[in-house]
Amino acid sequence: MNYLERITINPNQCGGRPCVRGMRIRVKDVLEMLAARVPEAEILQDFPYLESEDIDACLQYAAAQSDHVILVGTAAA
Repeated sequence: MNYLERITINPNQCGGRPCVRGMRIRVKDVLEMLAARVPEAEILQDFPYLESEDIDACLQYAAAQSDHVILVGTAAA
């Protein structure tokens, strides 16, 4: 699955933050629930318009966002 098919960014929705399939549920919301150890089944029950693949896409998106190069400057001697 390509998470980019499920994660959308719209500057006119949720302040331009990444959301799930154009809905007003942010990737951050899903990640916070998972971090709080809310079971996936409970998330899907509380948000019936979400699909299991949406949760997977949020995790893939977060993993991709954390994998970026950090440039560290070196001081001139």
